[in-house]
Amino acid sequence: MTGSDDGQGRAAGLGTAGVAVTLAGVFVNGLAYVVPVLGARHLDPAGLSALATLLALGAIGGVASTGLQIAVAVHRARHGRAATARPTLVTVVVTAALLAVVLPVSAVTLRLTGPAVLLLGVLTVAVVAAGRWLGELQGDQRFLRLAVGMALLAAGRYGGMIAGLALGGGLTGALLAGAVTSVLVLALLVRLNRGAGIDPVSPTLATRTVLTASGATLAMLVVSYADLLLARRFLPPDASGVYAVGTVLTKGALWAPQVVTVIALPRLAKGDRRTLLTALALVGASGAALVLATTVAGGLAFGLAGGSEYTAHGRYAPLFAATGALYALVFVLINARVAASARWPSAPLWAATVAFVGAVATVVPHSVAGIAVAALATAALTAVVTGALTIRPETDSASTSTRPAPTVSSVGHDTLRGG
Repeated sequence: MTGSDDGQGRAAGLGTAGVAVTLAGVFVNGLAYVVPVLGARHLDPAGLSALATLLALGAIGGVASTGLQIAVAVHRARHGRAATARPTLVTVVVTAALLAVVLPVSAVTLRLTGPAVLLLGVLTVAVVAAGRWLGELQGDQRFLRLAVGMALLAAGRYGGMIAGLALGGGLTGALLAGAVTSVLVLALLVRLNRGAGIDPVSPTLATRTVLTASGATLAMLVVSYADLLLARRFLPPDASGVYAVGTVLTKGALWAPQVVTVIALPRLAKGDRRTLLTALALVGASGAALVLATTVAGGLAFGLAGGSEYTAHGRYAPLFAATGALYALVFVLINARVAASARWPSAPLWAATVAFVGAVATVVPHSVAGIAVAALATAALTAVVTGALTIRPETDSASTSTRPAPTVSSVGHDTLRGG
């Protein structure tokens, strides 16, 4: 095979993998959306409120799963197929211990039932454990299998709850079904990851790396949701409703190009600067397209996000889309910093959150436009600061000099097939 043919085959393989991961992401988000929609039809208002609260708690607890996946993927891409059982066990045990403390308190303060929080704990622990096998598939660049794994986990995490609601099991029945299917999916993920193998001479993944990746994921979640929470706190109900619809556009612009980061991460772990620049260009182009679309058809965008009664507020659409587009760039940069073993990669995000909260509480006008503009300015400043920290030459030389060369096992020809 010629070099040209090899390059074309590699591009085709990555293109297929990108489509597969994108479809898996759509499937995951689709099932996550169906749960509250179905809950609204099968639960009374109190039950629906409890379901929404439990889903939010589960999303926060699931940060450890994403952190574990990122850490495992980076480590395997950099060091080959190292053992990951011990850091996975530590992550699961720590998560379970934290849930054992937090969930009972939440049950009392948020008026949730004991069985509901217990089942949520089981479901969340299973989701966290799944991060190991998804990370191994991602780090080995077996993207087609990663897409299947993402779909399987979503089917277990959300599909079980959907089935429980549809069959009339109520809140507890839905959580029971979700917990059982989530645990069962772990066996399928182990099976899906067959043939991965372990290199006994590869260095073990440090638990600190998992904590760093989890902290970065949590910071990204907090900074991107801070404006929604502050809008609910400072705006009147009608205006906060408009803002909530706008944040649907923010999240769409943030997560639409997520597949780029998923595929780029293993190469970022090897210090591939070209991959970083390509990822930023692709994510930037996606964001620019969405901002342009919302500028031209803001009313339509707001109508699709919240219904026809919100189309009159379309003038705000570009602000929300631009904020999400900038945070999508920040997401790439933060993942690159985690992949480069940077110290405190999430520091700019926490600093931005504190500054944003302080500004909204003191000087920002309490209106939809005021908070939206402040959120956009915060996202822009965060992107600039994070970009400067990521791209500066001294970081490159420091991280590259300490990065071991990847082993052959992590870059075999099977990775292009995703299998």
